[in-house]
Amino acid sequence: MQVSSLLRFSGVCPFLGHSTAGSLRTLAGTANQSTTSALTANAMRCPMMGPKLAAISQARSYASVAGQQEVAELHKQKDIAFDPTAAGKCPHAKAAQEAAAIAQNEVDMKSAEAARAPPVAPASGAFDYQSFYETELDKKHKDKSYRYFNNINRLAEKFPVAHTAKTHDEVDVWCSNDYLGMSKNPVVLATMKRTLDKYGAGAGGTRNIAGNGALHLSLEDELASLHRKPAALVFSSCYVANDACLATVGSKLPGCVIFSDSMNHASMIQGIRHSGAKKVIFRHNDLADLEAKLAAVPKSTPKLIAFESVYSMCGSVAPIEAICDLADQYGAITFLDEVHAVGMYGPGGAGVAEHLDFEAHAATRDSAEPVKNSVMDRIDIITGTLGKAYGIVGGYIAGSADLVDLVRSYAPGFIFTTSLPPAIVAGAQASIAYQREFMGDRRLQQLNTREVKRQLDELDIPVVPGPSHIIPVLVGDAALAKEASDMLLSKHKIYVQSINYPTVSRGEERLRITPTPGHTTEHIAHLVSSVNQVFDKLNLKRTSEWVALGGRAGVGMPVPVEVKPIWTDKQLGLKDGTAPTRLGGGKKGVVRTEAVKIAEQRLTHLLGSEMPKSVSATA
Repeated sequence: MQVSSLLRFSGVCPFLGHSTAGSLRTLAGTANQSTTSALTANAMRCPMMGPKLAAISQARSYASVAGQQEVAELHKQKDIAFDPTAAGKCPHAKAAQEAAAIAQNEVDMKSAEAARAPPVAPASGAFDYQSFYETELDKKHKDKSYRYFNNINRLAEKFPVAHTAKTHDEVDVWCSNDYLGMSKNPVVLATMKRTLDKYGAGAGGTRNIAGNGALHLSLEDELASLHRKPAALVFSSCYVANDACLATVGSKLPGCVIFSDSMNHASMIQGIRHSGAKKVIFRHNDLADLEAKLAAVPKSTPKLIAFESVYSMCGSVAPIEAICDLADQYGAITFLDEVHAVGMYGPGGAGVAEHLDFEAHAATRDSAEPVKNSVMDRIDIITGTLGKAYGIVGGYIAGSADLVDLVRSYAPGFIFTTSLPPAIVAGAQASIAYQREFMGDRRLQQLNTREVKRQLDELDIPVVPGPSHIIPVLVGDAALAKEASDMLLSKHKIYVQSINYPTVSRGEERLRITPTPGHTTEHIAHLVSSVNQVFDKLNLKRTSEWVALGGRAGVGMPVPVEVKPIWTDKQLGLKDGTAPTRLGGGKKGVVRTEAVKIAEQRLTHLLGSEMPKSVSATA
């Protein structure tokens, strides 16, 4: 019995219809011409599937003496339609259930065997590549970590609204990393259009061959100035930037030991592996654990501490200043990933390190000189992205001139990668320049974040506590998290992606919500109501239920820890009345003309003519 037949006709059965392709394929593969698999034997007893399978067997026998046309005709005659609603009334449900259990048991056994040994080579003696691929994919399906990608098309004029595969089917996007909606900002779009017309689509090659233009150098100057560092270097993504920088620095420093936070991003983990340096993992944000491990290595040994400012899946924030203290004490350099923080924190949008000395940086915001002894000044290497709060694509590092030149000169990930297109580079600089002059977007984003958290808390919906702009809603089960995401999309027209292993630990699966300045009071009300309905429908655990279970992922813990937001009421303008008003009732966001003018000035000498007058207006 071939698996295609089982897959085709098992859908009418309430039990076999839920079996995975791997389950059916495994059992079908055990049958040969002289034997019948347990699955087939039980399925033949079913009054719904039995006739179908018998017809297929008859067709196969007939095929030995008949031509393809006759076989096709027989199949056509036998292909009568079944009513799926009748499946629930199947009198042989017990037999079907037993067959499904046999299928799952055999898959479990075969998966265990596959984990212990490579696939058996076929009779030809060659490695069975196809079987290997199927086995690996079956593992992902079995542990519910297989990733599904939704067809979501963000609309520039309407974002955070998008359409699905059907252009008329619009949904509210609540999980985008375009945190500030800069991908639709008029000054960014106008800059990119002008650059595209002037310089064309591509950069022409790698930086050392044909892709090193004035726009690339100008963007790097902007980034260096943003972080008040002597130099910066742009990459095709921050994954590449992290990988290339850590691999290069770690391999060049003799006997280097890299201390890595246990929740660091995959790009950092990969860079550390590529460096060949010794890796020491310390518990997430655990200063005592980090210090104990630093103390075990001689001070004279080169050391690098790699960590993030905002951890994207839980929203936690690193104790940056305290880590700098430990680095000074034990002779280490610091590597800070500000990917989810640039554009979002600090008076200029340089990230959490800048935000920690908010007033000092705000008072000197027109200067590119470092604020001496500030937290940002103490960080040796800062990495960031152009693809999240800045709404474009690309990544970068910033640090001392020699450090940046070392990476530029030795990192294969920089040397052998085609340079970012001019329009991308110019758009990124316009976005950064705009955000350096205007705090309104990130202030409004924070206000929306506070409001969503408040409303979810009122409904006992479990939010993983954190001080940042990220709202992780705990589900605690991979299958249920996926089902919740699907239900929000199909029933409520809300797109929130589920986050499963290995991105988060098993048992800590979640929905990751990220408000933007463009989300209105109506959007928020619809989101909270919809999430509440989904929790009721799927019987998902509320915060009070996690409390009874002893807590998980920071939710419902026996001794709750008070978490204060990074942005204070004063910094948000709530004390002096300068805070932006949340959108609602048809109100639109505002494009600040002074920020547009600054962005224009940064790029006019490179692009020539001024921005279209329509850009310098209320959006």
